[in-house]
Amino acid sequence: MRLPTYAGMLEEFRLTGDPLIPRAPSVPLTRTAFAAAHVVSDPLAERDPWVGRPAVDWENTLRFRHWLWDQGLGLAEAMDTAQRGMGVDWLTAKELIERTMREAKAHPLKPRVACGAGTDQVPLAELKTADAVLAAYSEQMEAIEAAGGQVIIMASRAFPAIGADSATYERVYRRLIDQAAAPVILHWLGDMFDPALKGYWGTRDAAEASETVLRIIGENPAKVDGIKISLLDKAHEEEFRKRLPGGVRLYTGDDFNYSDLIEGDGKYHSHALLGIFAAIAPAASQALEALAKGDKATYHALLLPTVPLAREIFKAPTQFYKAGIAFLAWLNGAQSHFIMPGGFQSSREITHYAEVFRLAEKARLLSKPDLAKERMSLLLRLHGIE
Repeated sequence: MRLPTYAGMLEEFRLTGDPLIPRAPSVPLTRTAFAAAHVVSDPLAERDPWVGRPAVDWENTLRFRHWLWDQGLGLAEAMDTAQRGMGVDWLTAKELIERTMREAKAHPLKPRVACGAGTDQVPLAELKTADAVLAAYSEQMEAIEAAGGQVIIMASRAFPAIGADSATYERVYRRLIDQAAAPVILHWLGDMFDPALKGYWGTRDAAEASETVLRIIGENPAKVDGIKISLLDKAHEEEFRKRLPGGVRLYTGDDFNYSDLIEGDGKYHSHALLGIFAAIAPAASQALEALAKGDKATYHALLLPTVPLAREIFKAPTQFYKAGIAFLAWLNGAQSHFIMPGGFQSSREITHYAEVFRLAEKARLLSKPDLAKERMSLLLRLHGIE
């Protein structure tokens, strides 16, 4: 088949790889691994996709979650990967959480599910005080706990919008942590993923922000399961995790450097809460299985080829990464389409999808090659490429 390139040319490409077959790990994993999953819309039910609530395709959306669980991965639900604040509103996210938790409880592997709590049910213009932000978070946390999910306290655009200082973050987060029914996961999301989060923790200086976060965790470490850091800064994450209290995990959200960070340095390592794991699930699951067996050669052989793919999926503008993840789910038959809320599949160009296809094949991640080729060909023809 002929695939477009970034040079504006068409280039011959043949599927030659030996694809990984999705399966469950044969041993317990030594790293906690959450894959952050996306949402797809029902093409027949969607109306005015840029306006109002999406018409979620529940069958395909939940089917993808089962695909992840069947491979032994946990799930991070209703996060930015699921287009929170980018087409998916709180009422839709709440229904997603409730449906997902019912499915998870019935799944034979009893997967871990952690769910994002934010403040997006209240218009940003109405979140003018710390108490208003606290109340909005509390409402969502209560809904997640009622459904049986673990809480992830997501970063809220409301804090930068009101110019919150570090003391305000500390006061609100301490209340949220203290009142949670079970240990929570904190989320430090960089502005490369959401520009509205610039200056989170009350400063644009990463070192100063780290001190604020560590003080918050240090106040009640027994109620903090861990913190997900998504800054795409390997050195910062390695230094930060050394300073965490015992028992508090560092969940890497670094979709560029996850291989080294998860392996660790022999003394410290990161766990995983990653959007890219939803795209590379067979490689991630089987690599973590190898790591649990002490087979680092296989771990690297499986994960290292996925890094170029991750860098392509998460290329700038990074906030559009979820389109590539949904695309791969479609190629692999985990979903029957990749129509996304808000028409988000149009946020990436055909050359990007062609490059994702190439790199996924090289990473052994086109698990159904004939189906992947057929679907890629359909997309090419839609773009006038025969």
